[in-house]
Amino acid sequence: MVTINNRENEMTNAINLTAESLKLFIELASDAGDWSGQPIIDISKEQRGNLSDLKKKNLLVTFRSDGCDWADFTPEGKSLAQTLGIDI
Repeated sequence: MVTINNRENEMTNAINLTAESLKLFIELASDAGDWSGQPIIDISKEQRGNLSDLKKKNLLVTFRSDGCDWADFTPEGKSLAQTLGIDI
């Protein structure tokens, strides 16, 4: 379970992320270390809108390789992850 503290809440309000988009961002960013900074995207249909939100907010881009979808964090996404205490 992902909990959001006041600092994280202020940061995401500045970016205008929903709680669900933030949760997905944290999950992907936390998994990035296991994938050389580019985590595999394994999400539900319901999370597709949140993924689109992250892409529209320029926090990450996606690409397809070897039959899988992957995330690559933009400088803005890496900055947000660092603010959240996650190293990518």
